[in-house]
Amino acid sequence: MVKVIASSLRKGNVVDKDGKLYVILFAENIHPGKGTPVTQLDMRRIGDGVKVSERYRTTEMVERAYVEEREHTFLYSDGEGFHFMNPESYDQVVASESVVGDMAPYLQEGMAVQLAQFNGVPISLTLPQRAVFEVVETEPVTKGQTASSSYKPAVLSNGVRTAVPPHISAGTRIVVMTADGSYVERAKE
Repeated sequence: MVKVIASSLRKGNVVDKDGKLYVILFAENIHPGKGTPVTQLDMRRIGDGVKVSERYRTTEMVERAYVEEREHTFLYSDGEGFHFMNPESYDQVVASESVVGDMAPYLQEGMAVQLAQFNGVPISLTLPQRAVFEVVETEPVTKGQTASSSYKPAVLSNGVRTAVPPHISAGTRIVVMTADGSYVERAKE
């Protein structure tokens, strides 16, 4: 464990609070016009997944734990959880649903992800910024709408709903941002 100032904490860091470990989901430094600057942290307790919000003065010292972050390949998901493999050692590890969270729809078989582990237990996951999915349902292409900047709703092969340009039809493969599911471009394949 290393003592660091609260303002240096970032998403994915692991901190020790009252003898329990928490992974940071969101960190923001707030500088009010009057008063002391504070760091607002949203955290999830490792072990039971309880979420808490905490405020620290930006100069306050916090215990940060060492976390090992390595590239893993997503294999599959089942009742146990989400299975990942280390491509170097071929060791497999299972991440719980609370670790994967709302990123689950974006996981694809064979996808390379960054998996953070503390004492061999997965605590957080980082997906690639972009992923390719097929549009399975959308309104038909309407001629003459090419100059319009309006988007139409679409459902992707992973079940996520997003907005796509009018020229995209069902069966088209598109690139989306994994952070929010927004359309980037047509896939170049």
